[in-house]
Amino acid sequence: MELVWFKSSHSTNEDANCVEIAWRKSSYSTNEGAQCVEVAETTTAVLVRDSKDKSGPHLAFDPTAWQAFVTFAATAEV
Repeated sequence: MELVWFKSSHSTNEDANCVEIAWRKSSYSTNEGAQCVEVAETTTAVLVRDSKDKSGPHLAFDPTAWQAFVTFAATAEV
């Protein structure tokens, strides 16, 4: 899985103290997949965004809630 780094659109070239977040996409995703999301982890939240709209809105989840969701999704019979 390759991490992709993006600089915040709120940062300027003059500001040396910008914060970057490493977004990752599932290794099961392909470049042809139109239904992909990307995930990034911070110290307080797990962020999720649409991979087609990288500068658009994102969802923020508590890390414990996100782990519960991932565990459920991996083990649930749909």
